[in-house]
Amino acid sequence: MYVRQLGLNSNQLEPSATEASPTMVRKTKEEASATRSMILDTAERVFEEHGVAGASLQQIAQAAGLTRGAIYWHFEDKAALFHAMMERVQLPLEESLQGLREADPGEPLKHIRAMLVRALREVACNAQTQRVFSIAAHKVEYAGELGLLRERHISGRDACVADVEGDLRQARRRGQIGKRTPTRAAAIGLHALIDGLIHNWVLAPRGFDLVKVGTHALDAYLAGLGAGLDAPVKPESAA
Repeated sequence: MYVRQLGLNSNQLEPSATEASPTMVRKTKEEASATRSMILDTAERVFEEHGVAGASLQQIAQAAGLTRGAIYWHFEDKAALFHAMMERVQLPLEESLQGLREADPGEPLKHIRAMLVRALREVACNAQTQRVFSIAAHKVEYAGELGLLRERHISGRDACVADVEGDLRQARRRGQIGKRTPTRAAAIGLHALIDGLIHNWVLAPRGFDLVKVGTHALDAYLAGLGAGLDAPVKPESAA
């Protein structure tokens, strides 16, 4: 009745809050997504500075210029925030060899080398990967709900070792490496070599060139697997 008296029809009225237009809904979702990303970016910096145990949601909220309630609107608790931060980044050595095999079949050692050198470059050149790896490796305790990160590390390690072992077996069938070292032992050693280099470099990036030193160490390791192939070990002569 009141609408008719004003000479308006219902199509001329502004949509109500419960009848938001698609454009308004999309804008709201985009804003929420942007806020969520900003919270995660801020959490990375706060976790890096204070450690995960030493950081609070209040500190993250203040650093982000938000209220703690705004943090809770996006994340249930600190553990949920931490895991969301981790999910955004593929950690080094989590990459599969499958794509490299498809692109260049028949070159198993080349696949392994390319994947591991790529992992070194990703850490050396990507600031976010460096930051998140540093947090995950040195600034979190595997306790309570954060124990899930330990499972991720183990799962990622096992997948990488299995991938590398598969290519080492193929290399052995092609006569590219000897039979004296079990392929699983060789794969675990390769993972430990690259993972250890990354851990030490993150502690002190100016200590050495990760890509250069890592590539030299990797090439020496791969060469060692084929050195002399299956020549018998000579006993050391008495001094």
